[in-house]
Amino acid sequence: MTKYDPRKNAEGYNDPTPYAAEKHMMAQIRGKQARVAGGYFENIISASCNYYLSRGLAKIEKTPEPMKPLGAKNRKGQFLACYTKQAQPDYGGTLKGGRSIYFEAKHTDDERIEQRRLTQEQQDDLEAHHKLGAIAFVLVSVSLTDFYRVPWPIWRDMAEIYGRKYMTHAELSRYEVPATAGFIKFLHGIESEVLGKEATT
Repeated sequence: MTKYDPRKNAEGYNDPTPYAAEKHMMAQIRGKQARVAGGYFENIISASCNYYLSRGLAKIEKTPEPMKPLGAKNRKGQFLACYTKQAQPDYGGTLKGGRSIYFEAKHTDDERIEQRRLTQEQQDDLEAHHKLGAIAFVLVSVSLTDFYRVPWPIWRDMAEIYGRKYMTHAELSRYEVPATAGFIKFLHGIESEVLGKEATT
């Protein structure tokens, strides 16, 4: 006969305290909200990329994440898969004139954005593209209302510049880019500098 343990539930698992259960539930809610916000941010970026493509200024696409199938397809044509490695920079492409562009997109609802939001592999990839002459940056969304294009060297050297590995809203402000409903002008400034005067019209 199994000895009764008040710390475990009927299934034999540890029974969480009300605090732990509520904390877990809130974490799930925050995770779901973050996924929804991230998806919306991604949609805005896609619309912006389409806008730049329609004007002949740039062709920028989302980088697909490499996956490895774990088995054969089922009757519905579905299969299980896992990511084979951490994703490369979220977006990459070419500006008019031939210069490459690569960037990561990160959303936050917090008072700051932390450097560790990028994996080491993502940082290494952005650094490699930067060294080869590509325009590399991190596009930051704060609450889906304010958007910032942080140049890769600034993100990379965050600890040396700010004395810590995060940036506050005030520190992000100098990198803000204009945005309207459903469109982020993340090439603002780059347009005239790299693409010429025609890009600003």
